[in-house]
Amino acid sequence: MTLQERIALLENLGNYMQGNSEEWQAIQQKAYIENAWFIPEFITLSVNNIVKEFLIKEKLEQWALQYKIPEQNLTPKTIGVTMAGNIPLVGFHDFLSVFITGHKQMIKPSSKDSVLIKHFVGKLKEWDKEIDNFICFAELLKHCDAYIATGSNNSSKYFDYYFKKYPNIIRKNRTSVAILSGNETKEELKKLASDIQLYFGLGCRNVTKLFVPKQYDFLPLFDMLKPYDYYLDFHKYKHNYDYHLALLIMSNKLYMNTGSVVIAENTSNFSPISQLHYEFYEDVNTVIEQLQNNEEIQCIVGYKGLPFGIAQQPCLTDYADGVDTLDFLLNKLN
Repeated sequence: MTLQERIALLENLGNYMQGNSEEWQAIQQKAYIENAWFIPEFITLSVNNIVKEFLIKEKLEQWALQYKIPEQNLTPKTIGVTMAGNIPLVGFHDFLSVFITGHKQMIKPSSKDSVLIKHFVGKLKEWDKEIDNFICFAELLKHCDAYIATGSNNSSKYFDYYFKKYPNIIRKNRTSVAILSGNETKEELKKLASDIQLYFGLGCRNVTKLFVPKQYDFLPLFDMLKPYDYYLDFHKYKHNYDYHLALLIMSNKLYMNTGSVVIAENTSNFSPISQLHYEFYEDVNTVIEQLQNNEEIQCIVGYKGLPFGIAQQPCLTDYADGVDTLDFLLNKLN
């Protein structure tokens, strides 16, 4: 299978994902039934971002040209890919990276997000039977030449142990933060609210903590978070909201409450679902320096960071944990 054939298949997949066939609608409903966090609007959001950023022919060709991917991979390796399942199709970029480089892959999807990726691979196999030689699924990843594994801090210890003899990329828990100056416009705060709340805040690119100047006025941000009050209609989110609010009340800690998001001062960059942490700063440059050297941080949004509103719209070269997946697959397997 040539590079151009693989790109053509990916373009077809993008066209299919933008369609509205009964089969595709049923698959999305099945994914939601199997994981109540994957509400239809978030599946649609993830799919649209993947199509727009990952599956456009010209973007794929430019990506391949940038890395000088050969037309044919004459010595394909088998890559074991362990996927996370915190948001819909979070493992798609790993799948895409292995596929476009012409390697074979053995995928262990998350039990929380297996429906969509298995369906897409099934469609690729319908269009080209040779896909059977390149992609398979397995509960245990054995006899692979290299591994890409995404999980928690705890699971990464097991990945380190089992895969240490092989070339690997092993990812741990990460989260994202925002640095605010206090001069943000209403439109910027509206976009920040989406960085915080899309996917119920479950993604590693979701903002879970704010760094704000002394005397920061939170009220304008409260107004922009109010449109997400409907999250309380989803029992899993409401359970988390009620639980963490009760913990703060019982521990007599100060907090602010928008009605669906609890905002509390906390030094941790990670916050629970429905909660947002903040920390005051005196010198913004000190904050930036500390965050740039912090392995917990996936994205920095706001002041001297990513523009507000695009944290959940990664492009092809936005590699998780800052590790270049394509460079690994092309240059680090021998």
